[in-house]
Amino acid sequence: MRLGLALGYWGRGPDPRHLELAQEAERLGYDSVWTAESWGSDAFTPLTWIAAHTSRIRLGTAIAQMAARSPTTTAMHALTLDHLSGGRMMLGLGLSGPQVVEGWYGRPFPRSPLTATREYVDVVRQVLRREGPVEVAGRFHAHPYRGEDATGLGKPLKPITHPLRADLPILLGAEGPKNIAQTTRIADGWLPLYWSPTRTDAYEASLTDLPEDFVIAPMARVTVCDDVAEGLLPVKAMLGFYIGGMGHAKRNFHADLMARMGYADEARRVQELFLAGRREEAVLAVPDAFADEISLVGPRGRIAERLELWRKGPVTDLLALAPDPHTLRALAELNS
Repeated sequence: MRLGLALGYWGRGPDPRHLELAQEAERLGYDSVWTAESWGSDAFTPLTWIAAHTSRIRLGTAIAQMAARSPTTTAMHALTLDHLSGGRMMLGLGLSGPQVVEGWYGRPFPRSPLTATREYVDVVRQVLRREGPVEVAGRFHAHPYRGEDATGLGKPLKPITHPLRADLPILLGAEGPKNIAQTTRIADGWLPLYWSPTRTDAYEASLTDLPEDFVIAPMARVTVCDDVAEGLLPVKAMLGFYIGGMGHAKRNFHADLMARMGYADEARRVQELFLAGRREEAVLAVPDAFADEISLVGPRGRIAERLELWRKGPVTDLLALAPDPHTLRALAELNS
């Protein structure tokens, strides 16, 4: 099982520790480093900064939101950074949800998410392969555009710049069973939001007949500490925000996933509290058991024992949300 460092997205401003952590991860032999975006900092710019200050570690977006860019724009970002980094780029993509897509990006959330995702990936792959002009008669992504308001002057184009790699890896953040199953058919890997090594049956039906070398790379908070309950608080805060605030009460993919993993009543309670403005109570209502099983928190010996569960399953890459160099080093030593 390879190790990656997940840095997430910025809060109020750039985190001055991120570059130091990325460089330390490279020194420790980590395979990859990943950035993200929501409705603040973007995923590609920090990754480019890290690329300029490292030499070996692979660079991934986990995730770049599809609604933020047309698929050709995303492909331009990916092929540019792939060239500048010497072939280290990995493109992680995700749809996000209706609140973000419509509220932040000002675009309609696709009524057929699977079709929209499939078309998006098709366009990106056509750009990267550069076998001919990009042509897709898609429902959501049409190239050239031929809508009612089109000028009729659009023509199929292929990139001026020759991509460094036609097979640049594309990974998808998928949560629903059908979306995960499609991911195994159209992408090179899957970026699970929550992964429990003791509940792999939650995904089993979607992961049949996996292609060879298919990547499964979940993110998990990793913290070496003496007090497990205290160490779990950041995990619970993240879960409270995602389950309570990253979606509507009637349509929240993160809450639906938690429910499928055996915590339906708890997910509903967290949502109710968060949406009522009782955010601290919502965080405390996240079950310690759920936060614990999707993370690696506690003394070094406890993490070593639980890490074995992750290594026995189908996970190929563990993307660690690790807050300090000490934890990064401990995880590297335990995984060696």
